Amino acid sequence: MQIKGIARETLDFILQVSKSTYPLEFAGLLQAKDGIITDILILPGTESSEVSATLRLFMMPNISAVGSVHSHPGSVIRPSKADLRLFSKTGSHHIIAGHPYGPGNWKCFNGRGEEISLDVLDVEIEDEELL
Repeated sequence: MQIKGIARETLDFILQVSKSTYPLEFAGLLQAKDGIITDILILPGTESSEVSATLRLFMMPNISAVGSVHSHPGSVIRPSKADLRLFSKTGSHHIIAGHPYGPGNWKCFNGRGEEISLDVLDVEIEDEELL
């Protein structure tokens, strides 16, 4: 799927959750609708600490993810070796949010850990009805 960008509301959610879980790391998977990242999936069994967050990928339901998201309690916004291992398993777009989790404290990376551009889009996210 070609990713056009991320919904501003979704990015705001990422930054708010990152700030509220600080100093622990927050982690989740990114989902997209019509090429726009709109949802964050938080997997059961995710473990967070001040130095890492571990996603239990075996807990992932039968859905597709376009990438991952996690926070760094420090201001360094670069993928670690552990991040790169996760990136290789979870899609093409990976967001890292860094402390203090403001509008300019995040970056997007491809699966190789290279910084890539991700537009922030002002779109309305439609709520899906639960069955």
